[in-house]
Amino acid sequence: MQVVRWIVGAALFLALLFLSLQNSELVTLKFYQWWSWQAPLVFVVLIAFAIGVAAGLLAGVWRHTKLTRQIRHLTRAEKARTGESAPASSGERPRTRD
Repeated sequence: MQVVRWIVGAALFLALLFLSLQNSELVTLKFYQWWSWQAPLVFVVLIAFAIGVAAGLLAGVWRHTKLTRQIRHLTRAEKARTGESAPASSGERPRTRD
């Protein structure tokens, strides 16, 4: 299985390499009339890909942090609830006076 993974990775790398070598024309990026920038198409696509990966990772970290806070809050609430209603160190139910 390791060999198949290396073969697929090498084939993907070569395909992307040949794609980038064929798309090396200059493109112009314009932001209205204020700013323009020329760069090879491959470089522009690579930057767009990197920005997309960074945005995805940032969204994942944000969600992970949010879920971790929620788990911590629920764990504290559960400990507080069970700590108040359970007896100190016995497994028996608390007795009630009639």
